[in-house]
Amino acid sequence: MFRLRSFPKLTRRFASLSLPKTQSTTLRNGLTVATEYHPFAQTATVLVGVDAGSRAENEKNNGAAHFLEHLAFKGTKSRSQQDLELEFENAGAHLNAYTSREQTVYYAHSFKDEVPKTVSVLADILQNSTISKDAVERERQVILREQEEVDKVTDEVVFDHLHATAFQGQSLGRTILGPRENIESLRREDLLKYIADNYRSDRIIIAGAGAIPHEQLVELAEKHFSGLKPSDHPVSIGSPRSPKPRFVGSEVRVRDDEMSTANIAIAVEGVSWKDPDYFTALVMQAIVGNWDRAMAAGPHMSSRLGAVVQKEKLANSFMSFSTSYSDTGLWGIYLVSENLLRLDDLVYFALQEWTKLCNPLSAEVERAKAQLKASLLLSLDSTTAIAEDIGRQLLTTGRRMTPEEISKNIDSITEKDVSRVAQNMIWDKDIAVSAVGAVEGLLDYNRVRSAISANRY
Repeated sequence: MFRLRSFPKLTRRFASLSLPKTQSTTLRNGLTVATEYHPFAQTATVLVGVDAGSRAENEKNNGAAHFLEHLAFKGTKSRSQQDLELEFENAGAHLNAYTSREQTVYYAHSFKDEVPKTVSVLADILQNSTISKDAVERERQVILREQEEVDKVTDEVVFDHLHATAFQGQSLGRTILGPRENIESLRREDLLKYIADNYRSDRIIIAGAGAIPHEQLVELAEKHFSGLKPSDHPVSIGSPRSPKPRFVGSEVRVRDDEMSTANIAIAVEGVSWKDPDYFTALVMQAIVGNWDRAMAAGPHMSSRLGAVVQKEKLANSFMSFSTSYSDTGLWGIYLVSENLLRLDDLVYFALQEWTKLCNPLSAEVERAKAQLKASLLLSLDSTTAIAEDIGRQLLTTGRRMTPEEISKNIDSITEKDVSRVAQNMIWDKDIAVSAVGAVEGLLDYNRVRSAISANRY
């Protein structure tokens, strides 16, 4: 009679061997190719990430990166706009792009047999877009309408103001779309200069995920992207390309009594992607948590602040955030309330939770760690999400952490780590405040600032 025996170490070893690995190769011109190959997948995502967004702009050309994103699909020297659209439609592929403060991303999701074509099209778009004057004028009107729509989204407005006041007079404080006067005045020559300055081989990552072997993507990259030239003064991928911005303790208020709510963001200077305390800041964010009265589980959420807000009916919702950039960040909370007579109580209770992070409970740290791991790891549920993760990590840190590394980093965080980071980052530190709407009842800046040093736990 045979007995089944388990071999835990051997099982774990084979399991780890079967997990997809991230492979990376740097071409002769400095361009980086990275992949996570899934041999049984039927589709693949290829992403081209450029280490340049609105932060690479100046006051005069602010909005250029986003403008170029709009023009990317309007035709190249060898493909008209209709050709591009038909080529992807006939292949059943999906092509898209987006711009952030530090990156511009173009990506295509297709069946595995169409990967060579999608790489060819992405290369053509990045290197050979015609950017005709007629297309510039057409997209100018589209972007102006987009800006009008964005200006109606209150949280977008609040966070743009938050960046503007926290990083005053610096590129990180400017909006991604740019001011209206720039959108109306940017010329084809301005956009071509932005491309020449920033679309350099040492500033570009090509990431692939799904049914695309690493060797195949490297070969395709060499074929289609070898003509790109490096920067005049190249730096390693993942390194900051400009001086660290200075965080300014300040506020901006846009009072509008016609609005039914007060919309308030409060932040301290956060951590960069590379900071050793990056994951600790995320755990702190998870401890404070998010809450919305429209959620069915609202009264039973784990957030202590949520319980207080629910009981006292202080807010419609709140969201804690930890936003990182290459060399700095913003850590804070966004509050929305129609209880306009108790805004001071809402802010006080929120900042009281910040000070409690200086002496957190072990149970809440462990719960926050579990929530954070689920949020980070379960989000990698598609080839597009994986390609975006590869591109983002390589552009911001120079390497991609495996899920095992992420899990290990989070698991190692203790309440002492949270206490140390809270005291260094939050306790008696300058804050940036952005408030929009019916904000007459909001405490003045100095009283809000003093609330995070009034009580030490």
